[in-house]
Amino acid sequence: MGPVSISPRRACVALAALTALLVSGCTGEPDRPRPSPPASPSEPPSAAPSPSADPAARAAALVGTLSDEDLVGQVLMPYAYGSSATRVSSGSAAGNRALAGVDTPAEMVAKYRLGGVILVGFSADDPTSGNQETTNVDNPKQVHDLTTGLRAAAGKLPAGAAPFLIGTDQEYGVVTRITDGVTQLPSPLAAGAAGDPKLTEAAWRAAGAELAAMGINMDFAPVADVLATRSTVIGSRSFGADPATASTQVAGAVRGLQAEGVAASVKHFPGHGLSATDSHKDVPVIAQSRAVLDRTAFPPFRAGIDAGALAVMSAHLDVKAVDPGTPATFSHKLLTDVLRGQLGFKGVVVTDGMNMPPAKRWSPGEAAVRALNAGNDLILMTPNVGQAYDGLRAALKDGSLPRARLVDAVTRILTMKFTLADRAAPAMSTLGSAEHRQAADALAAAAVTMLRGRCGAPVSGPVTVSSSAGRDRTRAALTEALSAAGVKVVPSGGTVVHLVGYGDGTKDLRADAAVTVAMDTPYVLAGAKSPTLLATYSSSRASMTGLAGVLAGKNRPTGRSPVKVAGLPATTCGT
Repeated sequence: MGPVSISPRRACVALAALTALLVSGCTGEPDRPRPSPPASPSEPPSAAPSPSADPAARAAALVGTLSDEDLVGQVLMPYAYGSSATRVSSGSAAGNRALAGVDTPAEMVAKYRLGGVILVGFSADDPTSGNQETTNVDNPKQVHDLTTGLRAAAGKLPAGAAPFLIGTDQEYGVVTRITDGVTQLPSPLAAGAAGDPKLTEAAWRAAGAELAAMGINMDFAPVADVLATRSTVIGSRSFGADPATASTQVAGAVRGLQAEGVAASVKHFPGHGLSATDSHKDVPVIAQSRAVLDRTAFPPFRAGIDAGALAVMSAHLDVKAVDPGTPATFSHKLLTDVLRGQLGFKGVVVTDGMNMPPAKRWSPGEAAVRALNAGNDLILMTPNVGQAYDGLRAALKDGSLPRARLVDAVTRILTMKFTLADRAAPAMSTLGSAEHRQAADALAAAAVTMLRGRCGAPVSGPVTVSSSAGRDRTRAALTEALSAAGVKVVPSGGTVVHLVGYGDGTKDLRADAAVTVAMDTPYVLAGAKSPTLLATYSSSRASMTGLAGVLAGKNRPTGRSPVKVAGLPATTCGT
């Protein structure tokens, strides 16, 4: 079966129908009678919606069959320990017991009637490592087996008629959870340098197909933050400093992902790129005026919404111009009044990780209640699943969480799930296919930027590739790509091409390098003395192939730096 596009029109129609259904049928008092749950979790709901129905109608019908316990579970999307749904190591079992009082991820799904699970993990130079408590991604087969097991557990629940949400942060670049055996796109900043939304859409469509093949149907991407500051936590995760460029790129990524049945989650609303503070450590303060927010931070989110994004992620940011002192995750003014009311977003609002310090100022239960009341629908990565679940149930009982708000959230989540339903996943053989590699290579090649030097072949004779510490794999990838492009590479004595990447500074530059290449944000190039300065914004294999083509004189470096670098132009090789 070919991919089925989730068009902006289709998403808007579903969401409009959802709104009408909520207004007409989901405004009961907290103590109104509710249908009993099915007699057994293995039995399907008695009022199972018709497969041919509109997603919003299917969602509303299913919500009407769910108990309060089922509704609470649907808004939780925790992480879990273990690389399998049902078989885990003793260490992973201990982690799950501390997190949720169970041994395995499948047991967690069943006990708390979860709406979804996020797959977590570490990658090199990862600025989000602070809230990655474990890793449960290794290789595509393992991920596919894990997602299959999670879905089997979820399928036995009363809400099992709706697809189980399995998400991850596959942003590409420094935040990439699944790194081996898949097509690696260049970073978002590289896409911004390429400046061609069609290339971005094609590359992210390839990415969406591969995620879907592994059983992942939600990507916490793309990053819509405009890089207005030299933020190391956002950095190359952003498409750049220009709101207009970032907007077209965000829209392209959203269309690409969702064309393959993977929900895009545009993040981090209202705009993490306006502060250099890391929200994995503290609450960043957004001190800019509302006019600046409207002009700078909001346009890429509007573009993602207009492209049909099914989800938006809220951020732990203190936005002084709107709701001073309240992180956006917990701000009704920002999420309900601004995001929904002024920007017109009708879909699922998901929190950033609730295991991050700004959210841990409250207990897991209270934080979850506050987040839902502010306008979030999906609670991501709570630090204690049992406490969050119990806290939501207690708030529902005492009225501090209105039942209508919970029903609203679950109906939105189920509408998104049914929007993703009824499509066959691509075969695993699609991973790393020639077509997908071509899409990644085209985007990476268009991104290569020359900020100093001649547009012709920048090196002659044998080349020696060097790098800052810890980049052996990238150096090997460039060496291989140069050899394939007909450039001789020697261990020493050749024209020096020096690579620098995430976290590197002037101390990591090499004075005798003929060419210095920035593989992350290009700010470090301001201190480089090399006669030729290039930027790939990414260390992916596709980026090294694109760089080799430029170094060999086979390709022209047509990219433009999407951020300003002191003393350097956006390009010396304009078209």
